[in-house]
Amino acid sequence: MLVGISLETKQINSVKPIECAEEMSEYLSIIARDRCKRSFSKIFSYFAPRLRSYALKQMGNEALAMELVQDTMSNVWQKSHLFNSEKGSPSTWIFTIARNIRFDMLRKQRNRKEDVCSDDLWPILCEQTPDANEVSLDHQVTMDEIGVLFESLPEKQKLVVEAIYIDGKSQQEVANELDIPLGTVKSRTRLALQRLKEMLKDND
Repeated sequence: MLVGISLETKQINSVKPIECAEEMSEYLSIIARDRCKRSFSKIFSYFAPRLRSYALKQMGNEALAMELVQDTMSNVWQKSHLFNSEKGSPSTWIFTIARNIRFDMLRKQRNRKEDVCSDDLWPILCEQTPDANEVSLDHQVTMDEIGVLFESLPEKQKLVVEAIYIDGKSQQEVANELDIPLGTVKSRTRLALQRLKEMLKDND
């Protein structure tokens, strides 16, 4: 059972991940080396609220969100030795774990219910009104296929999709952070989805 996850959002946004990446990396190293519960509590206190916010945004269900947080943090504790600061930030590593767990959760849901649609699998568009030209993925495609093909996307497209899907940012936030037009963000997102759809067809 998870405890200490604040429901407030002000604290969540008070510190940017980049400002504490080195500190979190050090905590992960200590956990891997010494199985230090104090260091883990620091990781938990920082990431659990963010993971909960991400999960609620993607799933819209408190129980599922808390399950994702618990499973993700359990993996962080068990797999801390696999983290490599030279390959990415703690935030990227932890949210990648969360994304994979979410894929597993969706796969289980799909086994119980066959009508899971593409919007459930890839909730990338954050706008209130869907783009009429947006490309949707075939709902029959498995999570594993999507995950593997995603890694082969061009770096610029993958960067945008990761920011929106993994970090839960809006398209406008991504545009501001990358200092590119909102239209470019939407275009790269559409191209990424189109490319995924084409690759999936080629693999059929």
